[in-house]
Amino acid sequence: MSELVNRRVAGRELAFDQAGYLADWDQWDRDVARALAAEDELELSPAHWEIIEFLRDYYEEFAMAPPIRLLLKAVAARLGQDKGQSRYLYRLFPEGPAKQACRYAGLPKPVSCI
Repeated sequence: MSELVNRRVAGRELAFDQAGYLADWDQWDRDVARALAAEDELELSPAHWEIIEFLRDYYEEFAMAPPIRLLLKAVAARLGQDKGQSRYLYRLFPEGPAKQACRYAGLPKPVSCI
């Protein structure tokens, strides 16, 4: 297991892995997501929250953060074909929809992401 780093985020001391992902997804809340996004100079819109909440629901159901191909397919199935397009998700999460959105959602890094 990789070494954890404690950081103060949203007024709380939280543990993160070396890649910047929250170590315990149960410690997540919307303030943590906002603070992580602010570090990237990104303000979360309702469209961002829709994807973040989708990812948290997905993780709760399947116990994994989906890699990009699976994310696109699952979003299209649940939220509509227009939102399951990589172009749409990259506009919201320019550093990579799977990686960046999962980080804001308090989830581990998707397994196939580098």
